[in-house]
Amino acid sequence: MTQGSTPETAAPAAGSTDGSPRYVVGVDYGTLSGRALVVRVSDGAELGSAVHEYAHAVVTDRLPVEGGASLPPEWALQVPQDYRDVLRRAVPQAVAAAGIDPSDVVGIATDFTACTVLPTTAEGVPLCELPEWSGRPHAWVKLWRHHAAQAQADRINTIAADRGESWLPRYGGLISSEWEFAKALQVLEEDPAVYAATDRWVEAADWIVWQLCGRYVRNACTAGYKGIRQDGAYPSREFLAALNPDFADFVADKLDQPIGELGSAAGTLTAEAASWTGLPEGIAVAVGNVDAHVTAPAAQATAPGQMVAIMGTSTCHVMSSDRLREVPGMCGVVDGGIVEGLYGYEAGQSGVGDIFGWFTRTAAPADYVAEAELRGLSLHELLTEKASAQAVGEHGLVALDWHSGNRSVLVDHELSGLVVGQTLATRPEDTYRALLESTAFGTRVILEAFRDSGVPVTELVIAGGLTKNHLLMQIYADVTRLPLSVIGSAQGPALGSAIHAAVAAGAYPDVSSAAERMGRVQRAAFVPDEAGAAAYDPLFEEYVRLHDHFGRGGNDVMKRLKALRRKAIAGKSEVVTVTADGIARGAATPREASAGGEAA
Repeated sequence: MTQGSTPETAAPAAGSTDGSPRYVVGVDYGTLSGRALVVRVSDGAELGSAVHEYAHAVVTDRLPVEGGASLPPEWALQVPQDYRDVLRRAVPQAVAAAGIDPSDVVGIATDFTACTVLPTTAEGVPLCELPEWSGRPHAWVKLWRHHAAQAQADRINTIAADRGESWLPRYGGLISSEWEFAKALQVLEEDPAVYAATDRWVEAADWIVWQLCGRYVRNACTAGYKGIRQDGAYPSREFLAALNPDFADFVADKLDQPIGELGSAAGTLTAEAASWTGLPEGIAVAVGNVDAHVTAPAAQATAPGQMVAIMGTSTCHVMSSDRLREVPGMCGVVDGGIVEGLYGYEAGQSGVGDIFGWFTRTAAPADYVAEAELRGLSLHELLTEKASAQAVGEHGLVALDWHSGNRSVLVDHELSGLVVGQTLATRPEDTYRALLESTAFGTRVILEAFRDSGVPVTELVIAGGLTKNHLLMQIYADVTRLPLSVIGSAQGPALGSAIHAAVAAGAYPDVSSAAERMGRVQRAAFVPDEAGAAAYDPLFEEYVRLHDHFGRGGNDVMKRLKALRRKAIAGKSEVVTVTADGIARGAATPREASAGGEAA
C-alpha cells in the first residue's frame, strides 16, 4: 500500500485481541533528517511516512549560538533539539498520512546514526542546552562523522595492543575515532571542565529512547559495537588509567548502564512524549538501535552469509553468522548484535554518497549544470547517464574512496581521497564513474577480508537511496561477483525499527519471525555480468596496490598533508585553538563568513 492510502481492515492482526488492525511507528534518525513510518503489524504494509529536516543539519563551522565559537577541522556536531522536533513533527504527520486512528498504534521504535554521542546531566539534559555550557564545543552532540579524536584513537589502539587486551581482536585490531571511548577521551583532554560536568556519556540512540519513555537503557548494539563491550564487560579500569589517569573511572562514572536487548521494551511512552507525538500514552517503546543493524530484518537478511550494505552518505555493512572469527578491520563482532542467537558483524565505508555529492557540488562545470537544468535532470542523473555509455576502464582512472577517511579495513580517518590517471582529456563523467567504482572496490576489500577470515558472504543485500542508481548497482555486482538483492522498501531503517516496535509490543516472539512477515526484499535484482566482472579485476588490482601503498606501505603523505593544512589554518587565525575554558576562538575564515554561521 502506498503512502497516504487508506489502511485495510485485515483479519485479526498480530498483536490484536479484538480483530481490529494494529500499527507501529518506526523512526529513523539519519545524518540530515529524521523519518517516521507507520506500518501495519500483520504484514509490514507501509501506510504513511513523513520527514523532518534538521534545522541545524551538521555543524562544522561554528556553534549555532549567538557569538558561537569557531570549530577546528574534522569536527561535526549536532543539536539535540533537532531530534526532538522529529518526534513533534514527523510522527504526527506520518500518522495523518496513514489515515489511521492513533489509538491503534501499539508501539514505537527508533534507530540512529552511530556513533553519535552526547554529554548529559544525570537526568538526561544535554550539557549544550544549559547556558553555562552552550558556548563550549565539547558540550554538544558529536556526530558519527566527527573525526577529530584520531589522536586519542591511535593511543587507544597502541596501548591496547601493547597490553594484549583481549577485546581488541573483536574489533579487527583497531578502535575507531568515531566511537565512544576516543570521543570521550578527547573531551577529557581538551576540555576537562565539560568532562567533569558530564554525568552520562550517552549514545543518541539511547538518549532519544530516554526522551520517549523516561528511562535510560543502553542498547546492546551500540554498547557492543561502539562502546567496546564484550562478554559482558567494558575495558578495565587499569586500561583506562593507562590512557589517562583521569579516565580511569569513565566506565563506572559516566558510561555503565543497564543493557537492553534488541527487540525488547525499554519502557512505555510517557505523557509528555505522547503529547509530542500524538500517540497513546503507555504504548511500548523499544530499546534503541543503529540505523544499519536495524535494517537487516527489514531486508529479510538475518541468516548467516547475507550481508546488508546500507548505502547512503556512508555505507555500513552488517551480517549475522554462526561463526565467531577475527576479521581484520571490522567494526566489531557482537553476540546478538543484530538478531538473537547469532554473531553480528559490522564493517563500513566512511564516505560513499557523500563523495558523489561532493563531486557534483564542487566539480560540475557550468555547461553540465545548464544541461541538467534544461533536461530536468539532477547532476547525478546526468553524470550517471554519460558514465553509463563508457566501457569498463575507458576513462583510464582509478580512485581511492577515502574522502572521509577509511572505516574498514584500515580504520584510519587521517587518510584522504585520491584519483590517479587524470589528463587534459578527462571529463567530469570519467571522474564521477571512477568515484562510483572506487566505493565498489572498497566494498570488495571488505568482502575479501571476511572471506579470508572464514566468514563467507554469499549474498549482498543493498538498502538505502543509492539503490535507485542502476549503474552503481551493476558496478557493485560486477566488482564483487555477487548477486545483489535489493530491499523492497525505500525506508529500510524505519521499517526495521517498526519491526522492532512490533516485537517490543508483543506482536511477535522475536525479530526473525517478525522479519518474515513484515520485511521485504527483491532477490538477485542485479547479477554479475561476466565480461564486466573480468574487466574490473585488473582495475581492482590497481586499487589494491594504491590502497596498500598509502594505507599500509608507510607512505604517510596523506597524513602529512592534513597536518600541513591544520598548521596553515592555525597560522591564519586562531580558529583551531581550543582554549583552557573549552572555547574555540578566532576570526571566522572566509568559508565561515560566507556561510553566515549556518550549519553545513
